[in-house]
Amino acid sequence: MTETISFTIDTPAGQRTVGVAYERLGGGEPLVLLHGIGHHLQAWDPVVGILAAERDVVAVDLPGFGRSPALPDGIPYDLSGVVPVLGAFFDALNLGRPHVAGNSLGGLLALQLGHDKLVRSVTALSPGGFWTEAERRYAFGVLMAMRQGALRLPEQTVARLARTAVGRAALVSPIYARPGRRSPDAVVAETRALREASGFEAVLTAGRSVRFTHDVAEVPVTIAWGTNDRVLLRGQGVRAKKAIPGARLVRLPGCGHVPMNDDPALVARVILDGSR
Repeated sequence: MTETISFTIDTPAGQRTVGVAYERLGGGEPLVLLHGIGHHLQAWDPVVGILAAERDVVAVDLPGFGRSPALPDGIPYDLSGVVPVLGAFFDALNLGRPHVAGNSLGGLLALQLGHDKLVRSVTALSPGGFWTEAERRYAFGVLMAMRQGALRLPEQTVARLARTAVGRAALVSPIYARPGRRSPDAVVAETRALREASGFEAVLTAGRSVRFTHDVAEVPVTIAWGTNDRVLLRGQGVRAKKAIPGARLVRLPGCGHVPMNDDPALVARVILDGSR
């Protein structure tokens, strides 16, 4: 069941109230899951059950995505704005310093949380921030095309396309290597989430100047990249390893940009191994 918690954040313009939607399952050490741009916490559904057997799993709708409201005025959608919000969210749920795993935008946020010593370990699946300018433009072009498709296609058309493997491929093949494995209901729901994502444009705008170039010291880091990632090409993983020399770099054979659905068992094992 999705719940929403509200808490206050100090900003230069004064205190602001932020709401974050989340789902919580399992027991053990806390593990927070952060999705990518335009997605929602249900991106993690294929692996949550596996992870919850060993961890207290908290899957989050990032502010401005899924069921989480947009950030209030005075809090930007860049790393300097969102990372303190996540830190305050950890405090609000009494998570202490949890393990964190993130995909794409969520992976970038997870690495910054690790750099700021707000978490115990980081697992980043195809994290943003290790691109060249040409690679960034390409990735943002793919994401904007998906957003425009979600905005323009009537929901009835999306539902009809989602009923067939070919239709699901047309809707979500940029992010999944095996789109036919995604259920029709999940494809409809994530297309709706992409259409309704109030934070989408602000996050893309903030991301234009992002380069993650600093080390993440004293925190165990795993960086994993799908070999069939069509959004952030896998060579960026080598740059990530150079920026964070102590990180463990893992290949995810046959997986795309959002690997949790392509190979749930492998992704869950990588996250569990990285959060020991």
